[in-house]
Amino acid sequence: MEKIEKKDKKEKQEKKQLMPKKQEEELIRILATDIPVETNVFHGLTRIKGVSWSFSNAICHSLGIDKSKKIKELNASEIDKIEKSIKNPNVPIWLLNRRKDYSTGEDKHLIASDLDYQKEMDVRRLKKIHSYKGLRHALGLPVRGQRTRAHFRQSAAIGVLKGAARTKAKAPPAAAKSAAKASKAKKGGK
Repeated sequence: MEKIEKKDKKEKQEKKQLMPKKQEEELIRILATDIPVETNVFHGLTRIKGVSWSFSNAICHSLGIDKSKKIKELNASEIDKIEKSIKNPNVPIWLLNRRKDYSTGEDKHLIASDLDYQKEMDVRRLKKIHSYKGLRHALGLPVRGQRTRAHFRQSAAIGVLKGAARTKAKAPPAAAKSAAKASKAKKGGK
């Protein structure tokens, strides 16, 4: 009996030790982004913020990696090549997401937090110089010319008032009623 219990305990401990390893193998981290190992390289690279489908295709083509190859089949050297290629891409200029940077004038490709930071700084600059786009950002309205008659109504009342709620909303409060009556009495009205 004791031997069986000890074996069961050992098996449970071994399973607990194996669980974290199995979870680690389900994801591979490329440029601070977790990518599931069952996806192919072409699709997996697009999970990195700042990498589009066309950019992912260009990276696979420039490195000579099969697009249909699974992420789990990549070795460490291929992952390093992918990371270096995304940081310093050797692709046509029209594939880059930051062409003719405002401050430096150079063409570059931004990813992850750098992309978020640069976008935020661009919006701040537009607000600071009081451009039309900056004012629309500041007011929380659409920037690219969309119509606002039916949409973009975050600050307006939500829903439709029904029945008793409608009459309460239309009727002024008691203090306002009494003040209105007093002002009419002073003017000599009814």
